[in-house]
Amino acid sequence: MNRGSLLVAACLAVVASACSDEKKPAVVPAASAAPAENDTSASSNKNPKPDDDATKGNLNISDEIRKACGITDSEAYFAFDSANVRPQDQKVLKKLADCFSTGALKGREMRLVGHADPRGSADYNLALGGKRADNVKSVIATQGMAAKKMATTSRGAMDATGTDESSWAKDRRVDVTLGD
Repeated sequence: MNRGSLLVAACLAVVASACSDEKKPAVVPAASAAPAENDTSASSNKNPKPDDDATKGNLNISDEIRKACGITDSEAYFAFDSANVRPQDQKVLKKLADCFSTGALKGREMRLVGHADPRGSADYNLALGGKRADNVKSVIATQGMAAKKMATTSRGAMDATGTDESSWAKDRRVDVTLGD
């Protein structure tokens, strides 16, 4: 490769890194580097959030909505990788969209509140919680519910109660409740 090609490649790498919408947490254990949170190929001993993967985290649907929409307990929780909703989780989101569009909760508003575990800076966790809520809203909107009927917000790590890997996984969620 000639010098010009190397320079272009280096500049593209810097631009791609600077434009990434996944920011690393400001608080990182000193002994490890923090990969982008959606990098599930990183081994758990290098990731400061080793349990932040596609098998952890959840969607917490209020009892009132679950009953009205006929959503079972097992459907009320699903995994997502960081802020990304997995394709196999769209079944329950479709049920929510149908219920709020044409079903028992037709015309009602939905609140989506994103949460994060306590690791990372307050700003990072607020942004991540917001991104989680926005991504769930986006998927539900593509399933047929009007986006204007959904409000998103983030609590970041404000309500986090976890103290270890398994309890931190419960802190990473999106709460689904009826709007005002």
